[in-house]
Amino acid sequence: MAQSPCVHGATESEILVKFKSSLSNASALNNWDGNSNSPCNWVGVRCNDDGTVGLLRLEKMSLAGLIDLDTLVGLPGLRSLSLMNNSFQGPMPAVSKLSSLKILYLSYNNFSGDIPSDAFSGMYSLKKLYMARNNFTGQIPTSLATLTKLVELVLQGNQFEGNIPDFQHKFDVLDLSNNHLEGPIPSALGDSSPAFLAGNKDLCGKPLQPCKSNDKKKKRIVILIIVVVVSLAALLVAIAAISSYFRGRQREAAAQAKMGHNKYSQKQFVNEAQSTEYPAQTKKAAQNGKLHFVRNDRERFELQDLLRASAEVLGSGSFGSSYKARLLSGSTMVVKRFRQMSNVGKEEFQEHMKRLGMLSHPNLLPLVAFYFRKEEKLLVSDFIDNGSLASHLHSNNPNPRLDWPTRLKIIRGVARGLAYLFKQFPNTALPHGHLKSSNVLVDDTFEPILTDYALFPVVNRDLAQQVMVAYKSPDERKNRKTDVWSLGILILEMLTGKFPANYLKQGSGSGANGDLGTWVNSVVREEWTGEVFDKEMRGGKNGEGEMLKLLKIGMCCCESNVERRWDLREAVEKIEELKERDGDYDDMSSYGSEGDVYSSRAMTEDDFSFSVNGS
Repeated sequence: MAQSPCVHGATESEILVKFKSSLSNASALNNWDGNSNSPCNWVGVRCNDDGTVGLLRLEKMSLAGLIDLDTLVGLPGLRSLSLMNNSFQGPMPAVSKLSSLKILYLSYNNFSGDIPSDAFSGMYSLKKLYMARNNFTGQIPTSLATLTKLVELVLQGNQFEGNIPDFQHKFDVLDLSNNHLEGPIPSALGDSSPAFLAGNKDLCGKPLQPCKSNDKKKKRIVILIIVVVVSLAALLVAIAAISSYFRGRQREAAAQAKMGHNKYSQKQFVNEAQSTEYPAQTKKAAQNGKLHFVRNDRERFELQDLLRASAEVLGSGSFGSSYKARLLSGSTMVVKRFRQMSNVGKEEFQEHMKRLGMLSHPNLLPLVAFYFRKEEKLLVSDFIDNGSLASHLHSNNPNPRLDWPTRLKIIRGVARGLAYLFKQFPNTALPHGHLKSSNVLVDDTFEPILTDYALFPVVNRDLAQQVMVAYKSPDERKNRKTDVWSLGILILEMLTGKFPANYLKQGSGSGANGDLGTWVNSVVREEWTGEVFDKEMRGGKNGEGEMLKLLKIGMCCCESNVERRWDLREAVEKIEELKERDGDYDDMSSYGSEGDVYSSRAMTEDDFSFSVNGS
């Protein structure tokens, strides 16, 4: 891998070793060796395609000491730096020296003190900034408001004070909770969740309570206005008295008539005020603050326990943001925030959530609790530490544990979970509706766990049409075979290691780059080139026949013609019949290098016992 020359002729390996020398408690970086030609395999280091260092992820290593940013300036390709969950102390590092950073994580350290207002000047590429749970004081740096690409900003759990900078754009993720901020919230942040502005008792404006005009300047203006009005009123009273004296009883009678009219108007206003449903609104607000549990096998906690818990943003998905919350009891939950469910009524939503809470299957992530408000909903579930299938398949360094037996195990579990949903929702057009690799979690044993399932009935239809996987299918009418299509695409994704371009557009596509099923089908029709199977999928030399069978199943599941597409029952039966190994390939001479799972021999359409006219 190529080395990138840096300042003063130092290699990137030498630069990182020098950076390490400024740290204390750096035993976790033992393999940072200056004699190595390339740092790309060092702990916490990831490289760009050209061999330059692009990411430093030094998290949970008990690191302390000096953060030598002057040395890191010598890494021209560095775009992501994470020092989360360490023991760094002192003032905010001069991060603007790394002006090309896109991602900066400093949360869960012991940084303290005020941050200069220009601390982030010139960092125009910065997209994500996380500085939660430190001891920063003073005002939030105004230079952050100049960074138009900044879409994720998490500053919760510090001691920031004063006004929020005048941000002119919306954020995908914004958490300023539990500080000492005050004053009006910028209008661009008016759609933010109140929970992520909570804990700042003097903040006001949308989405929190309206601002009150109680500052000293406004008080002086109000007092001045009152003085002027009172003076004018006294003058008018005097004039009215003199006029009344000269006009006599006729003027007095007119005044009395006018007074009677005013009394009627005043009484009418009081009656109208009493007719409002203020007590009912108060009761409704109290109910809105309640967390509803749908399972009896989980510990009980309050909504405020979640809001006060140590939280970490997991990401922003199609429906909204997800947060990892660690309760004081030690339990870790995932809170998903949904804002596009406003078209469903409260009773209908509650009934559907209770139905989800009754589901029980080892391949489904159970719903634990929910929170209902017209503008947004929160769904609470267990936290799965090992992440999603997509993260293991498509990271820069694919997980070596994703060998053929593991991938078969995952597909089998996904099929079982989907079959359970089909059984529990016999009259629902889309029992899952959003099946994709990022919605398949895997536990420590790589057992798959489906999430974001059965939400189609409660998601606003316009959003569903934009983001749900079901609407990426070629089907004009969405039905239960649409979920089968999603399963087929997932199977092909697992076998090829390619990300499905289907998810980037609506409906069916054409051409090798437009549709994963189309690409696989074209390869099969021409010849078996060895390119179809993921080269990272090891351990399947003795199971190529079974892998080929699964490929056939996947193609039959994502057949573009709905009439010819398999139903789920047939697909599950065929998947359950698959084995990790087959006995038909004893001659290893037909295979590539050791560990490869693809054959160099040509395969023709005769090898398939069914039509391959797929999507």
